[in-house]
Amino acid sequence: MTTYLWNPPPVAALPVRGESALLPVQRLFFVGRNYHAHAVEMGKPVDKSVERPFYFTKSIQTLTRSGATTPYPAQTQNYHFEMELVVAIGKAGFQIPAQQAHEYIYGYAAGLDMTRRDLQLVARDKGRPWDLGKDVEHSSVCSEIVPMPGVVIEQGEIALQVNGTVQQHSDVNKLIWNIREIIADLSLFYHLVPGDLIYTGTPEGVGAVKPGDHITGQVAGVGEVSLHVGQPA
Repeated sequence: MTTYLWNPPPVAALPVRGESALLPVQRLFFVGRNYHAHAVEMGKPVDKSVERPFYFTKSIQTLTRSGATTPYPAQTQNYHFEMELVVAIGKAGFQIPAQQAHEYIYGYAAGLDMTRRDLQLVARDKGRPWDLGKDVEHSSVCSEIVPMPGVVIEQGEIALQVNGTVQQHSDVNKLIWNIREIIADLSLFYHLVPGDLIYTGTPEGVGAVKPGDHITGQVAGVGEVSLHVGQPA
């Protein structure tokens, strides 16, 4: 029997609609600037004709279930919400053709990519990694997984409210790189495995929250995600 110096962390997992078993999560991938209007508001417009999608990752320890109350993070004065459609991979694959990408989809979720925006922008402008801005404790919020094997979501409302006031409102059909293109491109760099989650990008309207705020977000046909922002720990 293997022994450890201290107890290893529990398996990161999410509930699955209609299932008693949990979905074990392997890795968290995020697509950067994948809605034109958000790219513009960030001061970095995207020209798909000459650019490819880009990605960042977060530690699996940042995964947080919807409905949680999490502390306002340290070392930031500008903590932002980003509402996203999340794809759950259900089959191992590498160098996947876009026309076969649907075969690797297990389902979808509604997610939040919470961001220390001030730290992210400092790092971006200095050409440094985004880790301190993006790989934030409790910052990868996700709803239950909705099984939709083989289904490619091509349209549907995506929205977010803070304390009941709408802050983000768009449609998944405005993704610069669609679901098929994202899976195909990401699989050129990584051997995708069941339990990988891909946060597909956020629309315009991102903004700051403060302790005490309540965030709710929806993706049509998928579900809702929520987060309570607590006091600093």
